[in-house]
Amino acid sequence: MTAPNDGSRRRGVANHEEAIVWLKSRGIQDVECIVPDQAGVARGKLMPTEKFTRSPSITMPTSIFAQTISGEYPEEDDNFTYDPTDGDLTFTPDYATLAVVPWASDPAAQLIHDARYKDGRPVDHAPRQVLKRVIDLYERKGMRPVVAPEIEFYLVKPNHDPDYPLEPPIGRSGRPEIGRQSFSIAAVNEFDDLFDDIYEYAEAQGLEIDTLIHEEGAAQMEINLLHGDAVDLADQVFMFKRTIREAALRHNMYATFMAKPMSNEPGSAMHIHSSLLDVETGRPIFSDAEGNPTKEFFSFIAGHQRYLPSVMCILAPYVNSYRRLERYTASPINVHWGYDNRTVGLRVPHSPPEARRLENRIPSSDANPYLAMAASLACGLLGLEEGIHPDDPIEGSARELPYGLPRSLLEAVALFEQNEPLGDIFGKSFIYTYRAIKQAEFETFMRVISPWEREYLLLNV
Repeated sequence: MTAPNDGSRRRGVANHEEAIVWLKSRGIQDVECIVPDQAGVARGKLMPTEKFTRSPSITMPTSIFAQTISGEYPEEDDNFTYDPTDGDLTFTPDYATLAVVPWASDPAAQLIHDARYKDGRPVDHAPRQVLKRVIDLYERKGMRPVVAPEIEFYLVKPNHDPDYPLEPPIGRSGRPEIGRQSFSIAAVNEFDDLFDDIYEYAEAQGLEIDTLIHEEGAAQMEINLLHGDAVDLADQVFMFKRTIREAALRHNMYATFMAKPMSNEPGSAMHIHSSLLDVETGRPIFSDAEGNPTKEFFSFIAGHQRYLPSVMCILAPYVNSYRRLERYTASPINVHWGYDNRTVGLRVPHSPPEARRLENRIPSSDANPYLAMAASLACGLLGLEEGIHPDDPIEGSARELPYGLPRSLLEAVALFEQNEPLGDIFGKSFIYTYRAIKQAEFETFMRVISPWEREYLLLNV
């Protein structure tokens, strides 16, 4: 992440009239009208281009934002209820996100939509709107967030039976990886054809890759995106996940963003770098005229320290996510901070003053990018509003220090629901909906008997 820019967007078109010209010039036959749900899964409808040009809006039922990752729906309770008619929401296109679908067999385009009620109000618990609301709170204070995400993922052999563990894929050498290959160029070269497709797909969609590296795990990769506007970068992560999965399938592999897909391999993270600009001047808020860190910078860090444990159910949204948070691994287990220290949850990378930023290393790669960015920025905002100060930075390893994060999904959900300052930012509608979804997913998980239980309980208890 270099010097922050103004966060301007560089993709898509400005309006419906420009979209019609854009679609016609490319011979687009179908338009994927998509919206990210609470899990970050693309939901929506496929429309012939002629129909889209006549009527770009679509409708889907209100329950679209209450669906669990397994396709089920939570039970109602005193705080969470469904629309008894399950009536329609209206979804309107954000034309700045218009892009081709480079892996489609016929010429197709994709377009991210925003959800609105029948009276035109934004759906306040839709993930994209949650992030927009947090950004708006910053804008009201004369600040604009700039973010840069880093997304880790694994390449694995196709797995048709979930009872069998995942395995690394076969590269061009004809052999799978068996050892740790951090930053290995040769290990990346094993999958050159795949990465050529990823770069080609990304360029076709206007997605901007900064770097691609091999991470610590077997066939574990990391893609870093260029910094910019938070909503735009969340859109890019959302689209990148689809892109990488599709490219991997073309090469008879799976790409997985599970936080902990293999027992003996490191987990996968989505690190979020954040800085702030002054809206009027465009200058960085975290550095003063002499290049020194400002009080706002330290309050931003302190807000993360105080509130990250209470948004952990967003940053680590599944039971599997908590398997990643192991002591003595690359994953942080607490909210300490330090300068260029990768053992803490909050790292301040070495940088020139104009690029001073905070790296939140806690989110896992399975997190919804809209919600993860909203949660991280909300913590920083509360720190700024409260004017609080962080602990002293950690100079050595933080891996032996006590756990400072929830150890399980239900514990994390309870912390989120009980935190009043976060409730004021996220709103009750989102909190109750999200809580109901996570509790339902946990109950689904509890219906599955694990190999560990069969291994140690079957004949011993």
